Amino acid sequence: MLRFFVNIERPYAAAEKSILVALIFIMKNKLILILLLVISGCKSKEPENITVLEEDPVRFLALGDSYTIGESVPVPMRWPMQLAERLREEGIEIEEPRIIARTGWTTGELLEAMETQLNNEKFDLVSVLIGVNNQYRGLSPEDYEQDLHEIFRRAIQFSQNGAAGVFAVSIPDYGVTPFGADNEEKIGMELDEFNRIFQKVAAEYEIDFYNITPISRRAKEDASLIATDDLHPSGKMYTLWVDLILNEVLQKIETDK
Repeated sequence: MLRFFVNIERPYAAAEKSILVALIFIMKNKLILILLLVISGCKSKEPENITVLEEDPVRFLALGDSYTIGESVPVPMRWPMQLAERLREEGIEIEEPRIIARTGWTTGELLEAMETQLNNEKFDLVSVLIGVNNQYRGLSPEDYEQDLHEIFRRAIQFSQNGAAGVFAVSIPDYGVTPFGADNEEKIGMELDEFNRIFQKVAAEYEIDFYNITPISRRAKEDASLIATDDLHPSGKMYTLWVDLILNEVLQKIETDK
């Protein structure tokens, strides 16, 4: 008896097999694509170009009279110059001080100079030391006070940081010098009155007031604190002024950063 074996496949079996193979191929490719995207995302980003902005040097405007210009002392020994140098030693980049001052100037003459010598410039620091010639010439304390208001208003305008960038330095007492010795008591009393006005007006504008007058009075016992003209401070005295105000000025600069 002969037996016949016939291999009968299900309809469409070959087609189903082809579809299955195609699906597997597509899924494998998708998996590879996902892996590539993950790997690409994990790669470190290229470093961006970073622009480092350098800070501009500090600009310092010193307003005043013979005490600011440093009458009878070498230029490097003027107190604004000494202050700038000490700030450099503290790591502060600062330009040479701009000094608007002249021996003999009163508040009125300083105001005129501020009007003609300064435009719309801005400074990080502005100092004011003025008034001894108002006293010396017998000008009234009332006029002194009135002028101070205008000087401080303008100083604030010149300051990059408003009143916070301005400071006042008290008037030294020249009555203890050989030049003023004959009227020591009178000079001292009058300068005390001018300094009270100076400090009061500064406070009205929230301007710091640094009192160097007690240092100036040490010259009565220490002639090395007086310049060779027997009237003005020596470079040594100006150093003592800077010792007194340095940390305060540093705080002003650091607060601005």
